[in-house]
Amino acid sequence: MGKIVVAVIVSSWVVAVSILVNRIVTEPYMDEIFHIPQAQQYCKGNFRSWDPMITTPPGLYIVSLAYVASLFPGIFSMKADVSFSDACSSSILRSSNGVLAVFCSMMVYNILTHLRPSLTDRKVTLRTVVLSLYPLHWFFTFLYYTDVASLTAVLASYLMSLKKKYFFSSLVGALAVLIRQTNIIWILFIACTGVLDYILDQPKDSADLTDSSQSQGKDAFPVSSQGVGTHSNLRKRRIHNQAATFSSPIHQKIASSVPSSDFSHEVREIISRLWQFKWEIIASFWPYLVIMAAFITFVFLNGSIVLGAKEAHTVSPHFAQLMYFSLISVLFVTPVHFTIGQAAALARSFWKKNKLVSFFQLCTALAVGFLSVHFFSIAHPYLVADNRHYTFYLWRKVIKFHWSMKYLLVPLYVYSWISIFNILAKSQRKTWVLVYFLATAATLIPAPLIEFRYYTIPFFFLILHSHVDDDRSWLLMGILYVAINIFTIYMFLFRPFSWVHETGVQRFIW
Repeated sequence: MGKIVVAVIVSSWVVAVSILVNRIVTEPYMDEIFHIPQAQQYCKGNFRSWDPMITTPPGLYIVSLAYVASLFPGIFSMKADVSFSDACSSSILRSSNGVLAVFCSMMVYNILTHLRPSLTDRKVTLRTVVLSLYPLHWFFTFLYYTDVASLTAVLASYLMSLKKKYFFSSLVGALAVLIRQTNIIWILFIACTGVLDYILDQPKDSADLTDSSQSQGKDAFPVSSQGVGTHSNLRKRRIHNQAATFSSPIHQKIASSVPSSDFSHEVREIISRLWQFKWEIIASFWPYLVIMAAFITFVFLNGSIVLGAKEAHTVSPHFAQLMYFSLISVLFVTPVHFTIGQAAALARSFWKKNKLVSFFQLCTALAVGFLSVHFFSIAHPYLVADNRHYTFYLWRKVIKFHWSMKYLLVPLYVYSWISIFNILAKSQRKTWVLVYFLATAATLIPAPLIEFRYYTIPFFFLILHSHVDDDRSWLLMGILYVAINIFTIYMFLFRPFSWVHETGVQRFIW
């Protein structure tokens, strides 16, 4: 029932806003001037045509071609003289993202249900609707960009992995890479988390399993709330039943004697199990290796990770991207991260630990932040020259407001990362958090251009695995997203402006 409610709610705003956008913005805008003509070439059967300004693979156009083909019989029945290529209008191509947005919401619902089986349908529905309103995802639902298709394919691949359907996960993952090549990082992330889940669900050996059942009544490598977050409902129920059955003082004493699973223990145990189950892992996860091999071959033959406009998208050590991502992400989850309670919890955790070690870690994080913004902060020509993007104004009015401003923001960046790690550590193993951080870094650091839409996929993985159980926080986030979406769509549709040096209508965009 919950999925139907989600589909109806998301479809309602997708249809309404899409009609409004297509009536006002009748011509392709911004990157659409490359994507729409290219998709229309595919609709004409001209698969050898390629615009050299397009940087991403043709996955979106292939998906759109299948979408138009599914609609064509209905279009032909209403207008017999229409050709297939005529059906590939701007509005029809844009609507493919609308359909994908609804499908994406279903992926989010299913992932939340799998990760949090204890949540009621009402709670899952609330969280799914709020995430479907995430401003960077919501806005590009109504334009023909790769973002919605990219997120949908990655989440679909992740859901298949959670269900241990690794072959199908890899197939959808290959499509995700065809839509946007940087998705190779998230497919590797999915494979890594799948491997972690696989080996942690396996008993180390029969002897250890016997000893464990006799001494502890649980697995040799206990899976608690700090788990990978991808266990089956059956496993969840089994752990819950064990906790309910062994609630006696004797069991509590035994459980308290079990050593805590710190990071070094996790790493040693994982390495041990990786070696023990190496052949089983290869047998289950080989399709991901094929994708990786194909991607490496593509990069070698292409000479770069991007297809076109290579001079404007060269790989650069843009470490400041990680700083920007942390702050933007926690700002979009302000009711969780920027609260007195969260600040107090972080302060308490600081004082509970070894104060000297904590102080050293904090100083190191601050030093890394200062070095990142000083030596590895890139002002891309597209960023400083295009006043249609909100990042242009954030760069000029905030970061470049004064020479000291980029340094004054470093403590906020560090707080944001500490808060993110603190939230994730409540529900995920430290190894999972490390893999997530490395995937985020590998995605963002090479990108020279500050584009908040690059943050969408890491943001979704972050919020899906941050077990925020306060409905009030989700409602406040929903209100924040609706306010931002109303503002951005109003500015886009009803506050156009002109450039002196170029004809045509210009519009504000993310």
